[in-house]
Amino acid sequence: MTTTPAPAERLAESPGLTACSLCAGETLGDLDPLPGGQLARLRILQAKGVARLTLSECLDECNRGDVVVARPTAAGRASGARPVWFQRLAGDRVTDALGAWLGGGGPGLAQLPAELDAHVIDRS
Repeated sequence: MTTTPAPAERLAESPGLTACSLCAGETLGDLDPLPGGQLARLRILQAKGVARLTLSECLDECNRGDVVVARPTAAGRASGARPVWFQRLAGDRVTDALGAWLGGGGPGLAQLPAELDAHVIDRS
């Protein structure tokens, strides 16, 4: 019999997610129907065990609003993956796509969903 690890146990093996606490919620602003806005969505991903959420006071990309960085797991890093930066990542649709991608392993381990392509920041 196999058991599914609890969300807290899965977090240790989950990709990391860093969000700018100052720009979280900028993209949708007052039009966001979710109490707590985009930051609440990211906290839900952590509560589900999909990602380890870290809040930063500033990611130095202030003009891009709702900046989020997906950090690879140890296995992802071993495959050569690097962090993936996103801009204007807000709302249920893109956050659901982010959660599914991270749940599948994230950077280096899962294919980036098409819904997230337009949000990627080219850091090269």
